[in-house]
Amino acid sequence: MSAPRQLRTERLLLRPWRTEDREPFAALNADPTVMEYFPATLTRSKSDALAERIDSDIQRLGHGFWAAEIPAEVPFIGFVGLVAADEDMPFAPAVEVGWRLAREHWGHGFASEGARAALAFGFNELGLEQIVALTAAGNLRSRRVMERLGMKHDPAEDFIHPGVPADHPIAAHVLYRIGAPQARR
Repeated sequence: MSAPRQLRTERLLLRPWRTEDREPFAALNADPTVMEYFPATLTRSKSDALAERIDSDIQRLGHGFWAAEIPAEVPFIGFVGLVAADEDMPFAPAVEVGWRLAREHWGHGFASEGARAALAFGFNELGLEQIVALTAAGNLRSRRVMERLGMKHDPAEDFIHPGVPADHPIAAHVLYRIGAPQARR
């Protein structure tokens, strides 16, 4: 087991989760706009269970989807970090960079800033050769973040998400990749 790590950026602290993060996380997961590209919003109990799984990964591995805060301003704005892709994904095994932020914190560059720190951690500390990101094909906001990070999309790798019914509007997903040399530029 690795000691839980935290990362600092110019404006963010990416850190292990705290009990008091659960309430704002549940609010974020209940927001239909935040969850537009997920199958459904989450109930408080499902949100708490997700927070527990995320925190368990961080405690076990030393990294994961870290809680994101703006120090001395906002104690919790969402999460940013790295996780192992689910084994049923067509591109697995892989490590995924991801983020989910409360709507009031969109448009300020926090997802890009936190994701850059997570990518640097993955390449420099974990020695990863490649990191992926995925989203529903229609999620243009997240796709723009992936592109700002220098990630590349190959339409040949687009897929139907195995956890979503094939006829669901968000079933079609895109995959972006970045390799270690690209991230270090």
